[in-house]
Amino acid sequence: MENLEVLQVILFFAFLIGLTPLLGNYMSKVFSGEKHLLLPVFGWSEKLIYKVASVNPDEETNWKTYTFSLLIFNALGLVMVFSLQLIQSVLPLNPAQLSNVSWHSALNTAISFMTNTNWQGYSGETTLSYFVQMIGLTVQNFVSAATGIAVLLVLIKGISRRSSATLGNFWVDLTRSTLYVLLPLSIVFSIVLVGQGVVQNLNIYETAQTLQGAEQVIPMGPAASQIAIKQLGTNGGGFFNANSAHPFENPTPFSNFLEMLAILLVPAALTYTYGKMVGSVRQGWTIFSVMLILLLVGLGISLYAEYATNPVFGQLSSMEGKETRFGITNSVLWSTSTTAASNGSVNAMHDSLSPLSGMVAMINIVLGEVIFGGVGAGLYGMIIFVILTVFIAGLMVGRSPEYLGKRVEAFEVQMAILAVLAPSMVILLFTALASVTNAGVSSLNNAGPHGFSEIFYAYSSAAGNNGSAFAGLNANTTFYNLTLGLGMLIGRFGVIIPVLAIAGNMAGKKITPASAGTFHTDNWLFAGLLIATILIVGGLTFFPALSFGPIIEHLLMNKGITF
Repeated sequence: MENLEVLQVILFFAFLIGLTPLLGNYMSKVFSGEKHLLLPVFGWSEKLIYKVASVNPDEETNWKTYTFSLLIFNALGLVMVFSLQLIQSVLPLNPAQLSNVSWHSALNTAISFMTNTNWQGYSGETTLSYFVQMIGLTVQNFVSAATGIAVLLVLIKGISRRSSATLGNFWVDLTRSTLYVLLPLSIVFSIVLVGQGVVQNLNIYETAQTLQGAEQVIPMGPAASQIAIKQLGTNGGGFFNANSAHPFENPTPFSNFLEMLAILLVPAALTYTYGKMVGSVRQGWTIFSVMLILLLVGLGISLYAEYATNPVFGQLSSMEGKETRFGITNSVLWSTSTTAASNGSVNAMHDSLSPLSGMVAMINIVLGEVIFGGVGAGLYGMIIFVILTVFIAGLMVGRSPEYLGKRVEAFEVQMAILAVLAPSMVILLFTALASVTNAGVSSLNNAGPHGFSEIFYAYSSAAGNNGSAFAGLNANTTFYNLTLGLGMLIGRFGVIIPVLAIAGNMAGKKITPASAGTFHTDNWLFAGLLIATILIVGGLTFFPALSFGPIIEHLLMNKGITF
């Protein structure tokens, strides 16, 4: 690594740490209903939305009603995006005259964007019109991210409230998350991206002549507005097929730095928001520290693996699948960040990563997308592990486990285990199915352990609602569209529903004052236990699968064998 690259990595994490309390404090005011910076600007819009939607913002609901509202809203979003793709050819803003999308690809895409996964089995510039990209996908980028924040807010209320039967109002949480957080950040970021050269227009595709005399079609479109929210909302995906490796999505080193920072910005800040809203900023910083440590360890391993020499490449570091304008460090920092944050955008092809670096990306996902994770989703996923850690620690010291004054009992542990098992089941069972059927293996680009890694990564990305891909697998088939779509649904709502149930159960409990025997959850001892729990659960569940894929591929590559 060059000194300039080292400095960039340091600056990246310095900005991330520095912006966390600033944005986190602002969001705590927004979600607590306090006066804040943008209330005079958008307050009238919030009131208008409630009036048009016939929502009483002062009416709170229990967790079951909250869950029902959330599920109905997301189901309507799925139907809308699915329908738009099926009638795309007759809709406006389709200058390339793109045809309707096949039903199975349309269903997969609708599920993908509704679940904040943004997995794409298609090429954006040759499949979806401007209208579908804007009205369908971009809208879902906002509301799917806001749904994740809403679930987190319910969990916060469940933990912090004393003997309460209600947990807020889904429509209020959804509106405030979108109106005061995601929308203003996206507007500012879109303007910055346009200034860096990201395209934002409704022009027809341009045709240029290459030096060899051939014609090249250059896609246009409203890319900057979608890229801003895809990064800030940890959605991922790409307006163009090459994603953030495309110069129209990510044209400069500065845009690359900002887009990487945007991936982690809101998930990191939400840890501070969490600490403020539960009444202990130290709790938020403890969780932030755990996330940061896991991210830094993964980044270190990935950088080592990508810069290390091996018999296949001789003394050269691997630049396969990477943009020369970004280089190895920026590619690895992005791959680590995007898989840690449930974002899914890429500026290099993960299929070309070294086996160990590719394994880090897989581990980031299969651990539950809790290393910052998706907006809201990463933090409530981490709280699941906090509950398990508190329960295990309670067993070790012979005390009734408590978290922030609330007793952790059988119901919370059962729901936490269900939330961990649901995506794990999808990953392992569907990977096994695809590995032994013609429909699964016929789409592979590589044989051997690398081909297995392509399948394993795809279902990990789907169940983890990440959306990135190894890029060596043709997933736009009926088999993969349907199984990956089902995996996304289970990975999203198989976690959300148990989390909401935990919140509802904990809200009704009394808060026990801290005593000399209280097990503290805001120190380095607990942070270490939490890290151990996360790694042990992930290691025990997925080590055999990782052994079949990247681990054995790494050992064989050191012998000069590739696939």
